[in-house]
Amino acid sequence: MSFLEILRSAMRGVTANKLRSVLTLLGVMIGVGSVILLLAVGNGSAQTVQNAIAGLGTNTLTVRASGGGGGGGQTATAATSTSVKTITTAVSDQLASAGLGHVKEVVPQVSTSLTVSSATASADSTSVVGSTAGYFDVSTAKIASGSSFTKADVTTSAKVAVIGSELATTLFPTGSALSQQISIDGSPFTVVGVLASQSTTGFDDPNTVVIAPITRVQKSYTGYGAVSSLTVQATSSDAVTAAQGEVTVMLNQLLGVTDTTDEPFTVTNQSTLLETAAASATSFTVLLGAVAAISLLVGGIGVTNVMLVTVTERTREIGIRKALGATRGAILGQFLAEAATLTLLGGILGIVAALIGSRYEINGTQPVILGYSIPLALGVSVAIGVFFGVYPAARAAAMRPIQALRAI
Repeated sequence: MSFLEILRSAMRGVTANKLRSVLTLLGVMIGVGSVILLLAVGNGSAQTVQNAIAGLGTNTLTVRASGGGGGGGQTATAATSTSVKTITTAVSDQLASAGLGHVKEVVPQVSTSLTVSSATASADSTSVVGSTAGYFDVSTAKIASGSSFTKADVTTSAKVAVIGSELATTLFPTGSALSQQISIDGSPFTVVGVLASQSTTGFDDPNTVVIAPITRVQKSYTGYGAVSSLTVQATSSDAVTAAQGEVTVMLNQLLGVTDTTDEPFTVTNQSTLLETAAASATSFTVLLGAVAAISLLVGGIGVTNVMLVTVTERTREIGIRKALGATRGAILGQFLAEAATLTLLGGILGIVAALIGSRYEINGTQPVILGYSIPLALGVSVAIGVFFGVYPAARAAAMRPIQALRAI
């Protein structure tokens, strides 16, 4: 019996009981589709996190106060005192002017939450960030229209602001926000720029933020104590580790830290975060794939059940074929081909379903199909069909012709 004849016989067997075959295909389709789609969800989540971290800049460091700090009310002139344990704008300026070989720029930031309003609308608990003009060079915030504030604006504590795209729409739904007046906790500011839309990650929405000169935010809202953070830009991605060492040593000197085990600040390397996120994302994706593989296994068990029923129903057919000279291998090949055909068709349908499903967001995540997941899932589905079809096929092949012909 040729291979082509075996395939033809397998197709006749599959289509002999259409409802049963469809239900079996459905089980395999769900299993294959789940594997591909859940792997895609895990990959999509991983890429979202990695893009967010990479967007912060693989050549940047973030410095924040830790539990060892305190004394937020220190004045700028006290920054060089050995008693200073907080990072102020004076410390930031000294760090920037220290001539560190691997540091390109140091940008301080202060932040608070305030009510921001226009003549027609308002937004409560809006994140207000005070920084320098360099903020737009080292962060992901890019100007979509208008311009950023300047060094002169920072020097003069100008009441100007750059606002997020969503906030601009909220405050000025019928027109452009540029050159318009907004009120930040009762103080008037002029909008000089609107940010480009950004993806939202974490708790703060970058599309609803207000960015103003740090001197004005400190003068009007936060005071001149500790800053919220420093963003340090290294000269290149390869220099980040060296820059981290230089910044740590210099901050210890500026803050009078003698015990390096109790530093009042933490320096976060974005590259390290990216590596950690990538490792976590891989584990998450593998976990999702393992969960989906269970449904594929269940589908394989369904194939076994269907093939056992098929063998029982076709006992007389098997006996006739063996009596006419069909070999054990031919019988075995026929039923294995039927099982493989069922799972192959179910796998193809599962791939189609997964590709359609990946076009839509799932729980806020856009799935990204992994290139290897499609052939892997399809290959596994066929392998499962063959594996779970071996026992029913072997049972059919082992039948003696005389016993099969006597069956009713």
